[in-house]
Amino acid sequence: MPEKFNINDFLRKAISIGASDVHLRTDERPVVRKDGRIMKIDMPKLTEDDIDVIINTLVPKNVKTKAMSVFDLDFSYEIKGLSRFRVNLSRQLNKSAIVIRNVPYVIKNIQELKLPISMEQFASLNNGLVLVTGPTGSGKSTTLASLIDYININYPKHIITIEDPIEFVFTSKKSIISQRQVGIDTPSFPEGVKYAMRQDPDVILIGEIRDKETIESALKAAETGHLVFATLHTNDAVQTINRIVNIFDPQDRHYVRSQIAGTLRGTIAQKLINNQNGEGRHPACEILVCTSTVKDFIIKDELEQIYDLVKKGSFNDMLTMNMSLFRLYEKGIASEEEVLSKSDNKNELQQMIKGVFHGTKDIKGRFDDE
Repeated sequence: MPEKFNINDFLRKAISIGASDVHLRTDERPVVRKDGRIMKIDMPKLTEDDIDVIINTLVPKNVKTKAMSVFDLDFSYEIKGLSRFRVNLSRQLNKSAIVIRNVPYVIKNIQELKLPISMEQFASLNNGLVLVTGPTGSGKSTTLASLIDYININYPKHIITIEDPIEFVFTSKKSIISQRQVGIDTPSFPEGVKYAMRQDPDVILIGEIRDKETIESALKAAETGHLVFATLHTNDAVQTINRIVNIFDPQDRHYVRSQIAGTLRGTIAQKLINNQNGEGRHPACEILVCTSTVKDFIIKDELEQIYDLVKKGSFNDMLTMNMSLFRLYEKGIASEEEVLSKSDNKNELQQMIKGVFHGTKDIKGRFDDE
């Protein structure tokens, strides 16, 4: 008789091989993602009974009833002494599907994550909006956790996080930290931000900007003297600004551009690049710092000019995604094929690799961590 599938044992094995995600579906073998690649595990297919037992094990008591009546549900799970996990429960082809993301206990700092040290400038701000962007699985939450913990270690502030679900759990150090989960501690992101402003915060972390109401709340919090961090699913700085502006009606967009210009302090766009040696991944980053010139371009809706501005010099530690990708290639960390596959402007990156791009000589100085 085959052994019953034990989700806790499976998660322990997944962590031991460095998997970031686990996918479980009825009538399919378990699947893990490691270094961005999907791997099917040589195990028996999961039965409907297996999935029911997994769900019963993972779903917290206070949302078990809700889990039976909704189509999608996010929640946290923890194996004491091992790790925390972000779990998504959904349905596909009228069967339950589960995706589990590993959220380690240890919060790494900027240098340990191999991110440009210049990112720390955003953690020393007193107010404004900082956006961390990138596709799903690009390390946005990990980078945000690192920035929040930098503040926590170095400054006496009150930090409020609003997440769905809570991922990294912080221990108050020099700062004090309040963590609120949407659906449990607050009904929604906009409501969470609204009431956070009455709780004497210095810093507010919004786990994800999903809609117009959350954007409005984030901008208002930044306008009223708070430092606000948030994530968006966009690929670069210009897309990020366009995404925010275009959510609003055309007649409101000029005002929103003025709001963004007045509050945005910078954006960090991330992608994870497979290392050439086949082991692990390395972040590639685009960093935009909102200078007075950038603010002017935002107000005038001349966003394409921002790219040229960032490429022209190393002032304010700004960096384009192609510059970051080129540096990974130049150092032998990632292959030419890999960096080109992750570039949104392949022609420019090819020119940089051939050494004909006039800005490549300036790139090295922007990687202070190396």
